[in-house]
Amino acid sequence: MSAMLVAARLDCSARPLSQRPSPRPSFRLRLRPSPAASARSGAPREVAAAATAVDAKPVEAAAPLVADRTVVRIGLPSKGRMADQTLSLLKSCQLSVRQLNPRQYTANIPLIPNLEVWFQRPKDIVRKLQSGDLDLGIVGFDIVSEYGKGNDDLVVVHDALDFGHCRLSLAVPKEGKFENVNTLEDLARMPEWTEKNPLRVVTSFEYLGAKFLKEKGFKHVKFLTADGALESYPAMGMAEAIVDLVSSGTTLRENNLKEVEGGVVVESQATLVASRKSLHKRKGVLEITHELLERLEAHLTATTQLMVTANMRGNSAEEVAERVLSQTSVCGLQGPTISPVYNRRDGKGVVEYYAINVVVPQKMLYKSIQQLRSIGGSGVLVTKLTYIFDEETPRWRNLLSELGL
Repeated sequence: MSAMLVAARLDCSARPLSQRPSPRPSFRLRLRPSPAASARSGAPREVAAAATAVDAKPVEAAAPLVADRTVVRIGLPSKGRMADQTLSLLKSCQLSVRQLNPRQYTANIPLIPNLEVWFQRPKDIVRKLQSGDLDLGIVGFDIVSEYGKGNDDLVVVHDALDFGHCRLSLAVPKEGKFENVNTLEDLARMPEWTEKNPLRVVTSFEYLGAKFLKEKGFKHVKFLTADGALESYPAMGMAEAIVDLVSSGTTLRENNLKEVEGGVVVESQATLVASRKSLHKRKGVLEITHELLERLEAHLTATTQLMVTANMRGNSAEEVAERVLSQTSVCGLQGPTISPVYNRRDGKGVVEYYAINVVVPQKMLYKSIQQLRSIGGSGVLVTKLTYIFDEETPRWRNLLSELGL
């Protein structure tokens, strides 16, 4: 299937380049046809269109809040692995999504009555957060960055939902003139790139790709936009490099491409995003956001931990506590919980053992069991955890600070 391509030239002469990327994008890309392109507007489109200029302009203000809506709306991915993993995470947080008709784009979460679920394409979730048609959304950080274009109205409430991991990265062919090109600096220093012969980069992330290479000092770059099968473009002679999402890197290797060191544009995973205007002005959004954040944070924290229970002989709880606290892997969240174990002897309840309950990281499980055994622990039980609720999640405090509340 052929892809419609739009070429763009990266013009870096308008402003001096920063040597380091800004932590928050502060400009948007605006494409305008060049005179040459205008002259050919009546001709059929070819694979590569005429060059256009890319300007840095301030981000436009978000659309005003739609005031006549009382229900809170959250956008979820409509299809694919991202959609399945989103629903699975919510179900694990006891927030199952009920969709009466699989052909409909709306659903609800029974435990949160005033929350309306809308299934949308990821990029449309970001667009509708900015337009005020959605209040919350779960979407990859790469999509937030590309289609949000630094809009200050988008607030990342939770930046690590622990699925959808990938990176937006620049890759070039392994062989030919790129055989010894292993870093972004190597690519930038190649003498081939001139105004008449720019580096051609194909991507579906034109905003992030152009911003990244501009900040890295590339002066002669032409961007081609396409939606799929980007790995084929260098082999077909249509581009020298690609900027695409990479998970394992297998697809790149199988198409004779390699990532360059320093060429990662953005690291991404699923995030919970909200509209700043909605958080401030729409009734119920802040409260629902708090509940979602608490549930997500408590569950995600619990998935990395295990509860370990063991019995230990001792003369007192204090003596047992001293032995447990001497071991580095079994100190727990705030410390071990120690309680007496009562046995009946001669008709009386006596204490010879104490039960130790301690939360340990999953990756430290075996070491923790070894340490408990070394100080007299026995009958060790291991239990999975569903939630670990803190006094208050740090992300909630950060959100309130971001909102000035």
